[in-house]
Amino acid sequence: MPQSDDKRLVDLAARIERDDPHFARSMSSGRPTRPREYRHARAWWVLGIGLVLLTVGLVMPDGLLIATGLVVSGIGVQLFDPYPPRTSGRERHSTR
Repeated sequence: MPQSDDKRLVDLAARIERDDPHFARSMSSGRPTRPREYRHARAWWVLGIGLVLLTVGLVMPDGLLIATGLVVSGIGVQLFDPYPPRTSGRERHSTR
């Protein structure tokens, strides 16, 4: 027996609230914001700072600046992932 449309809508609203509470609150207040998948300003800033540190470390042969630039750039790239792994140990994309 298929689920009713109301049940599906309630399930969808609960999933959105769980995945991106900021987006869900903004939709209910009538002033929508971008979903988490499209918010990358912080990631761009961290990646830019990391690349600047890496460039400065290459121009001035300094191993500490090169290592710091590589680490910060790696963190910046990781911030582009819209679905970070959850701590519960379950898969992040369910097939239900």
